[in-house]
Amino acid sequence: MHTLCARGTMKPEISAAVGFLSRFLRIKGHVNDRQLQTFNQSLQDILAEQYKHHWFPDRPCKGSGYRCIRINHKMDPLVWQAGQRIGLTIQQLYLLLPSELTLWVDPFEVSYRIGEDGSICVLYESQPVAVGGAPVPAAAGSPSGSGASVGPMVDSHISCKEELMVLGRTSPSKAYNMMTVSS
Repeated sequence: MHTLCARGTMKPEISAAVGFLSRFLRIKGHVNDRQLQTFNQSLQDILAEQYKHHWFPDRPCKGSGYRCIRINHKMDPLVWQAGQRIGLTIQQLYLLLPSELTLWVDPFEVSYRIGEDGSICVLYESQPVAVGGAPVPAAAGSPSGSGASVGPMVDSHISCKEELMVLGRTSPSKAYNMMTVSS
């Protein structure tokens, strides 16, 4: 196991997640620039506070469920809190945001899926850095490593979404496509 450099910030990951959600509000045109700026700052502050004791760069999947932003016919309470700060009702948020959205905010990666059977798309990705500044090499058995099959012991640097695809999920099996989204 590689020792990772202390990573005192989760700012790039939170910024990517907040920017993604804010685009929905901006595209629909129901909020002005000042409201959008307030929403962005509020949600960044809320997420940073929420995640501060649940951020594990050396084990990115640890706490992933806690950090997951989920809208599934029920509004995520953190998004709702930021929406309230700019005067949006929950009904307005439901109109502005996808009705089924999963947004994973993990160390080194932010990904999303719209719909239960949608493709998982990567919004932000960076590489862990080992002490000494070198990137952490792909582990044998990881999808980018030697190609050996991955068993129940999943490498700690495989993304949580890759783990979902490798180990399966509780609902019926689906084929997942990975897409990378760049800004």
